[in-house]
Amino acid sequence: MAIANIASRHSKRILQRCAINKPTRIVIGRRSGSTRTCTHRILIGRAARSFSTTILPTSNQIQTQTQIRSNRKSSIRYFATDDGDGDTDEDDVMNAERESMPFDVLIVGGGPSGLAASIRLKQLCEEKDIDLSVCVMEKGSEIGAHILSGNVFDPKALEELLPTTDWKEELAEIQSSVATPVQKDDFLLLTETSSYEIPSVLLPSQLHNDGNYVISLGQLCRYLATKAEEMGVEVYPGFAASEVLFNDDQTAVRGIATRDMGIDKDGKPKDTFERGVELHARQTLFAEGARGSCSEELIEHFKLREGKSAQTYGLGVKEVWEVPEENFKSGLVQHTLGYPLQSKWNDETFGGTFLYHQEPNLVHAGIVIGLDYANPHINPYKEFQKWKTHPDIKKHFEGGTCISYGARVLNEGGLHSIPKLTFKGGALIGCSAGFLNSVKIKGSHTAIKSGAVAAESVFDALTADAEVEPVSQTFEIDPAQNILEATCFEERMEKSWVHEELYEVRNTHEAFARWGFLPGLAYAGLAAHVTKGREPWTFSHQTRDADKTKEARNFEPISYLPADGVLTFDLLTNLQRSGTYHDDNQEAHLRVKQDLSDIPLNVSMQMYEAPEQRFCPAGVYEYVTEEKEEGGEDSGSCAQKLVINAQNCVHCKCCSIKMPGEYINWTVPEGGGGPNYQVM
Repeated sequence: MAIANIASRHSKRILQRCAINKPTRIVIGRRSGSTRTCTHRILIGRAARSFSTTILPTSNQIQTQTQIRSNRKSSIRYFATDDGDGDTDEDDVMNAERESMPFDVLIVGGGPSGLAASIRLKQLCEEKDIDLSVCVMEKGSEIGAHILSGNVFDPKALEELLPTTDWKEELAEIQSSVATPVQKDDFLLLTETSSYEIPSVLLPSQLHNDGNYVISLGQLCRYLATKAEEMGVEVYPGFAASEVLFNDDQTAVRGIATRDMGIDKDGKPKDTFERGVELHARQTLFAEGARGSCSEELIEHFKLREGKSAQTYGLGVKEVWEVPEENFKSGLVQHTLGYPLQSKWNDETFGGTFLYHQEPNLVHAGIVIGLDYANPHINPYKEFQKWKTHPDIKKHFEGGTCISYGARVLNEGGLHSIPKLTFKGGALIGCSAGFLNSVKIKGSHTAIKSGAVAAESVFDALTADAEVEPVSQTFEIDPAQNILEATCFEERMEKSWVHEELYEVRNTHEAFARWGFLPGLAYAGLAAHVTKGREPWTFSHQTRDADKTKEARNFEPISYLPADGVLTFDLLTNLQRSGTYHDDNQEAHLRVKQDLSDIPLNVSMQMYEAPEQRFCPAGVYEYVTEEKEEGGEDSGSCAQKLVINAQNCVHCKCCSIKMPGEYINWTVPEGGGGPNYQVM
């Protein structure tokens, strides 16, 4: 695409940034001889591409070549410029000043809450005839690549967001994905060899799925991204937010920085090195999902969890199968408790399983286990494989083929674990804040609602002063502008149906944690049918999931049957179905915290028998035996060593939660790395 075409759409920005003011010869290529190459990254809709400017000493004519693999009609922005002169040392290159781009609103994360926020902002812009620039950044290679959910979808919030749109029809048309109405809703109590159906009248009303749909949440997000782009939102996947940018006195957020690209595993720049980019915004909404790295930094920095209960999490492990017509039951929704996670009336392991049939022939199946479990011998992945062998479960998979695998943590703390939502310069939305309803086993609808409410709050804050021009008009943020806090967001959420829904079940998870399986189930029934959340007490929760693990000597090791390769699979075989990829030659994004470096060998191995080898659903962590070098102390003897296979990581975030002492620091890898889910 010619530079003239780019300039015609954002001429002021392009000419200011690129400083192209006289004829220059532009070709694709690296620096060679006395030529000087600058690499420019241009974002076009969802596609990020590079072109290089080579200035030849004997020519000053212009020629441009680019490769754009996108037919999408959307806005084009200059993104970054890197001078590849090659005359500076490594430190200068890696610490060079980063390019920046300003926006009115920046949204970190292309999940349901972030996309809903972007759509609602543009709706308000149209309604009020005010143009705000809105950008969505997503670390996955494409929208939906890192999205994993059950998913029986409650459409309430989406239909509030898009009241005149037939989202089901458009989802089928744009994504070829069928939103399948729930036809049958079963809840089973499993023993090792049989099952008992719990009548729906005994179940909490929030577990009923009338009017809900079986969907792929990843495909729904792709659909929402298409809607957002049509409205003028700039959606940029493949860029990972690695750093929160604060103002000078650290009291407000002014945006994020993306991770540097092209750093090798030893921390040195490669030939492909590109400095990260700073994205500045008047308001930044963090929609990273559960345990987002930037969100957790903000919670700690602004002490947003003061006076709140600690968050507790569950780990969801999921497969998607294609099954033959004779075993497919359109719209079947089935949940189970009991085997394999609970075998006694007072088992304290919180969790259950799900199995959903989606048109045309898909079965979504998985297990969710609370990460506050005590027994370090539990292997969530193998518990899931064991569940599939139950006689009343395996029939759903007969003759079928497993086509996808993945895992993700989810918030289970409920209402009293939601932190303060706002701070100067931004807010937490969706599962970054923790709006999932663990009793309803749903969080997408509350995430969408929180995104829409945040958009309304931020829009009102940014447009309250008519004298302040938006970034969409000025192409810059005035440093003299006050950085606002949209405090009305929290107030509006407390008045929404989300708060009402979560308040009713606020004590349920903690009841299971305190009293075990059947007493917890009885309390859930009491809260659902009698008190409906009006009980005058709230069960607080102040212990981290990592600290709930008990020493291995208190439990017997668990023996799991080997995989048969047909119904059950070994972990590494299944991992291939996640599409996970990371460049092997990059800095590991999973790092042992320096002040906790003694924990793996002295605590995890000695006290808990290395539970990270079992709870990680991607085989990232393993302890290997290696012989010490000759000539040194204890030469010839053997020692254990922790090996981190970061390239396997599916970005579930489990290790940052369940590690003894939380000794792992989960940071983002290069943008675009990780799983590549298609139908999750």
